[in-house]
Amino acid sequence: MAAAPHEVLFARGQMAYSLGFHIVFAAIGIAMPLLMVGAEILWRRSHRPEYLELARRWAKGTAIFFAIGAVSGTVLSFELGLLFPRFMELAGPFVGMPFSLEGIAFFTEAIFLGLYLYGWDRLAPRLHIACGAVVALSGALSAVFVTLVNAWMNAPRGFTLENGQIRGVDPALALGSPFALHEIAHGLLAAYMATAMAVAAIHAFGLLRKPGAALHAAALRLALAVAIPCALAQPLVGHAAGHAVAEHQPLKLAAMEGLEHTQAGAPAHLGPVPVPHGLSLLAYGDPDAVVRGLEEFPAADRPHPVVHLGFQVMVLLGTGAALWASLTLLLWLRRRRLPQDRRWLWLTVALGPAGVIAMEAGWIVTEVGRQPWAIYGVLRTADAATPVGPLWVSFTLFAIIYVGLAAAAALVLRREVKKTTAEASA
Repeated sequence: MAAAPHEVLFARGQMAYSLGFHIVFAAIGIAMPLLMVGAEILWRRSHRPEYLELARRWAKGTAIFFAIGAVSGTVLSFELGLLFPRFMELAGPFVGMPFSLEGIAFFTEAIFLGLYLYGWDRLAPRLHIACGAVVALSGALSAVFVTLVNAWMNAPRGFTLENGQIRGVDPALALGSPFALHEIAHGLLAAYMATAMAVAAIHAFGLLRKPGAALHAAALRLALAVAIPCALAQPLVGHAAGHAVAEHQPLKLAAMEGLEHTQAGAPAHLGPVPVPHGLSLLAYGDPDAVVRGLEEFPAADRPHPVVHLGFQVMVLLGTGAALWASLTLLLWLRRRRLPQDRRWLWLTVALGPAGVIAMEAGWIVTEVGRQPWAIYGVLRTADAATPVGPLWVSFTLFAIIYVGLAAAAALVLRREVKKTTAEASA
């Protein structure tokens, strides 16, 4: 029995806001341990108290956001089976292994985060740093294993399809999806960039309030050391992703650019500004290559126009972040010290949310752009959704839960930021 169209929308909507919420905390859980360990290493080497203070504060922040991410991630695992049982039935042989590995990485992260938090005065310095490094590595590995599942959903392989049933399962081949490498790189860079830019914005604001504050200057240096290379590398990885999308999902490519008609030398758009031959060059490496337009695909298969908006937001903010990173690096190298010009500090504050917004927009492009397929070319989302309703009940209930979690996270973050700013300004 197929699900009613409105029930499919509720199922998709619930997964959408659940993932949109979780991805923020997952990104922080990936990146914050790296900053935390970096601060401790610098403290061990320099014995400067501001680095010790940062390491302890960032460890506390890591624990808070890890807890919220764990709750939202657990909810997601249940939602996947309850809202889309047909997906789990077909995809189980493939997603079981990476999801199990993700679970191992998650528990490893939890164990070593506990050792790090309570081992400051109980573990040898090198062992304590090693525990933090395991937290950072296991957080990244969790993202890798989950992303492997998403890559397979976008470009499935490692099986044969007979009468709607998957046969001849080869999990190793499935994990080698052509989307795997660029999705992993793009996702990890997005997590590091988004978190580091947000941290940089907080401490740039602190320097605006208290110029020369050692704690804010130290935090800003560490955040920039992560944000700058990630912001500069992200457009290159995005270019590689465009090639894969052009080859395996030409409909998504047309939707991303809002290209209605098939044409040679197709332009790309940076906001309202057209770049002649840009799309053909970016997608195929040939400025005169033919790019298929939306007109070539059935209307029922075309994704929602929000894909184009999401793509534009992602590209514009990613370009802005890369330009900011280039300017920051140039100023840093030229002056041989951290930039502290007030105009640059205000620019850094203004761009603080850019990484998170770009990450969310990119996730919309990836997921909505795959629609109407749950497994591209194999299983439609409407066929994967549960026929059991009414789903508006769970949609509403879980929305309330997530609003509560978001409010709690915002209050905790606000309190910690105000505390840090006040102490650094004292």
